[in-house]
Amino acid sequence: MKFEVTILGSSSATPIYNRNPTSQALNINERWYLIDCGEGTQQQMLRFDIKASRIDHIFISHLHGDHYLGLVGLLSSMHLNGRVKPLKLFGPATLMEIIELQLKYSETTLNYPIEFTPTNAEIAQVIVDNDDVTIETIPLDHRIACTGFIFKEKKRLRKLLKEKLEELNVPVQFFTALKKGKDYVANDGTVYKNNTLTIDSEQPKSYAYCSDTLFNPAYFDQITNSDLLYHEATFLNNMADRARETHHTTALQAANIALQTNAKKLLIGHFSARYKSLDELLEEAQSVFPNTELAIEGKTFAI
Repeated sequence: MKFEVTILGSSSATPIYNRNPTSQALNINERWYLIDCGEGTQQQMLRFDIKASRIDHIFISHLHGDHYLGLVGLLSSMHLNGRVKPLKLFGPATLMEIIELQLKYSETTLNYPIEFTPTNAEIAQVIVDNDDVTIETIPLDHRIACTGFIFKEKKRLRKLLKEKLEELNVPVQFFTALKKGKDYVANDGTVYKNNTLTIDSEQPKSYAYCSDTLFNPAYFDQITNSDLLYHEATFLNNMADRARETHHTTALQAANIALQTNAKKLLIGHFSARYKSLDELLEEAQSVFPNTELAIEGKTFAI
């Protein structure tokens, strides 16, 4: 089962130094989810072979332009490319007003429906629950209403030991029950314990995406024990006052958050345009939390 994220954009505010505004594509068992959609996201998708036709869920964290200004263009391209299946869109309530205004004045009627779910930046909510994953909002502390998102894998069924099943000539119709943990009773009455015919599936993993936010312990419990934590790290810590003023986080603070929440791995992004090189940001974070990487565009991280 795949569970991996590809970075499409990692810049804050403006595109600069070949870094694009924020966007990520998440592949969970070949279901694709787009997280934020800054300017240029379409080009990045083409560049890194992420097919827009496969994306059925889009999540917008908040309404600062570097997180959503690429959205209307992407929706329009989906229309022009013949999309007819519904698109599920999640974001602040006024996002649909922006989209509808754009479509109104371009006299565009999309070929496909948008199923919009407004997010609430005050409380955590489960907004998606399917066979593979549950997705919850993470209320964050930014200048305007902003949420992160946490993606939690569901526990998979047990894995069959095919050689053992073939050896005992277990009929195919028993496979589903075995995957669910049932014992196998042969025709002669012999009981074969489930753990002799199957093995447990891997433990479910989680990916926490923390968009623009002030360092605030209020959301720490929700992201505790994440297998991969993405956290914005706009500034070096020598600009902590500026980070506080703009409701952003420093690389050092992001590392401390990873440490305090017992993350297995930290991914930092949303880099200020003042940094042409990102080495100092990485070094600062790794001084506290060694298992830190930069959200480099085009790079895919397995979770």
